Amino acid sequence: MRLVSFFRESYRRDPLATIVEIFETVILVTASATLTFTVLDPATHIFIPLYWVGSICAMFSTWRRKSTAFVLCCWFTAMNSIALVTLIYNGILG
Repeated sequence: MRLVSFFRESYRRDPLATIVEIFETVILVTASATLTFTVLDPATHIFIPLYWVGSICAMFSTWRRKSTAFVLCCWFTAMNSIALVTLIYNGILG
């Protein structure tokens, strides 16, 4: 019951942030699972774009909630952006 109350309160405070957080969680869990199950031959073309989208969503939701975790999410987004550009430039176009 506490879990339901937690989500209700989160949604009441900021519906958009809650929806984005749920979306980012699904995206990041998918990316993490992809990396885990393809670790010997990483499926970078799948998990790097997913991490990038997830980190952008995390930046948005932490900014909306005025969380200090925003700084960490900015770092992740910067690193994931570099990885995505590298993947596109060297992997897809190269």
